[in-house]
Amino acid sequence: MMKRGSWRTRFGFYLLAVGSACGLGNLWRFPYVVGENGGGAFILLYVFMALAIGAPMLIAELMLGKNTRRSVMVATKMMGQHSHPAFKWVGRLAVIMSLVVLSYYAVISGWVLHFMTQFFVALFVDGEGAASKTNLAALMSNGWLQLMLASAHILITVVVVVKGVQEGLEKWISYMMPLFATLVVLLLVKSFSLPSTPEVLRFLFYPDFSKLTLSSLNHALGHVFFTLSVGFGTMVTFGSYMREEDHVPTAGFRVALVDTLISLLAVVMIFPVAFQASNVPLTDPALMFEVLPRYLLGIPGGALFGLAFFVCLYMAALNASIGLLEVVVSNLVDRNKEMVRGPATWWSGGVALILTILPALSSSILKGVRIAGKSLIESLDSLLINWLLPLVALGILWAFYKGISEKEKETSFVDRDKFVSYSMYSHWIFVLKWAAPGVIILGFVLQIIALLK
Repeated sequence: MMKRGSWRTRFGFYLLAVGSACGLGNLWRFPYVVGENGGGAFILLYVFMALAIGAPMLIAELMLGKNTRRSVMVATKMMGQHSHPAFKWVGRLAVIMSLVVLSYYAVISGWVLHFMTQFFVALFVDGEGAASKTNLAALMSNGWLQLMLASAHILITVVVVVKGVQEGLEKWISYMMPLFATLVVLLLVKSFSLPSTPEVLRFLFYPDFSKLTLSSLNHALGHVFFTLSVGFGTMVTFGSYMREEDHVPTAGFRVALVDTLISLLAVVMIFPVAFQASNVPLTDPALMFEVLPRYLLGIPGGALFGLAFFVCLYMAALNASIGLLEVVVSNLVDRNKEMVRGPATWWSGGVALILTILPALSSSILKGVRIAGKSLIESLDSLLINWLLPLVALGILWAFYKGISEKEKETSFVDRDKFVSYSMYSHWIFVLKWAAPGVIILGFVLQIIALLK
């Protein structure tokens, strides 16, 4: 077997872990989930779940990867040798889910790529001509165009991942994240200058707990796991590339904290523009692509602002796609000693492309296929993120807790130079053993009750 890659620098790990977590989940999905769940109260619930449940589980997944030096399928299988053979299915489910999420994620990323190119064209043509091309309905009715755009996105992702940890993932992300951060700051400044900002801030940060529903807890948990890449095996894979001297709890908490902050910045950045364009809170996953382009092309400098916005959105999409594909590739290489990274990456990209066909055609040829009134993409998103992802995350947590000895946990968690790590260790164990499983199960029960009402 080839020597396992590792991060060249600790900063490189942080960039990629945060980049993988800060994908379309933050900039596209989180704003409309906040809108669906009533704003301020849901944001408070989300932040609490991210730091109290998400961060400890993220640390556990990183530690599982670092201690085993393997990706999630092999790591959970190794845990099964010590305790329960069912653990190997947890790893398999995580990889399958990563592949399926990548397939429909690529379609959304293709939408972003389409609007990014249209805004670039709009810099050189008149606003009316550009507006006619930035029409979501026309894009949605053309399934083959969506498939081509998704294919282009998958190809770009494959080209980055095929080069490996240091030359592909770490180098790419080190170039992209500073530009991403700069664009976010510029877009925030622009959003705060809009007349709708005070009303939007009131909606986002004045909690009205009566707007929470029975499903809100599970929606918050699902999004925490989605945006932190917990349950996909991504952080197990990234943990397996960590250096011996890296302190896992410090790294995990920092990634969770930065990701949560970026989620909050995303809603502050996107909501004012969306509200200004439609005069209603953002509650529809397609609304961003439907009203924002028309609105931006109608204001002075809107073409340039729109280009910056969709470039920022596409970089976020690409970051997360890289993380998802890396999970599949690293597991193939770990499972098969004769498999090398290049062929494994191209095979994984090919399978993802085949799986992309159905979601790409879901709004055209397959638009009549509805599940509980939702399109195929919406149904996949709800099933995977709100139902399957928390279950798989719980399974990986179970494998970690049962398969890693108490001595290994304490040795990996406690930093002898930091007294605070001694006091935090017992709290971390309590969350993993009782709080996280209890909250996840409660979320499922409440969501089932909501469905039965």
